[in-house]
Amino acid sequence: MDIKNFEEKTLRSELIFDGKVVHLYRDDIELPDGREAFREYVRHIGAVCVIPVTDKGEVICVKQYRYPLGDVVLEIPAGKLDYKGEDPEGAARRELREETGAISGKLTYLGKFFSSPAILDECIHMYLAEELEFGDTDLDEDEFIEVVKIPIEELAEMVCRGEIIDGKTQAGVMKALYILNKNDSRG
Repeated sequence: MDIKNFEEKTLRSELIFDGKVVHLYRDDIELPDGREAFREYVRHIGAVCVIPVTDKGEVICVKQYRYPLGDVVLEIPAGKLDYKGEDPEGAARRELREETGAISGKLTYLGKFFSSPAILDECIHMYLAEELEFGDTDLDEDEFIEVVKIPIEELAEMVCRGEIIDGKTQAGVMKALYILNKNDSRG
């Protein structure tokens, strides 16, 4: 059978769990060949992440405990959008300042990141932040974060060695390094 259209059609949709952050659905669908199946997936309002790079080529990272993993994870600053339709650039600037105290003079959009599109529709908008100035952090009351600076080349090596387990950090660091190297080669 030669299927040229891969689209799956929703027949019925049921909200199974309506949480504060995630919303779990179970949909009955029609496959491209006409058979029926079901999909379970999570809807999420969306998020942002920022790869803040200092003038010395260091990435400002955060260490924080991630409850689902039961461990401390090294990541780039990130956070969810506050509401549907929030401007991702504004959210990125907010999260950068809140978590690291940094304000970016130059913010470059790096695209969208979907961590697990088979089960989750969370879209993370990625930004490279440069020309940083530093002030005070403004953490959420349930956030406990340690800020660390790591040279971007070292961080990329940590990604390649499997020491960075967070997907958005892996993708963001490699994209940022590529762009920074590309810009340096033209300078």
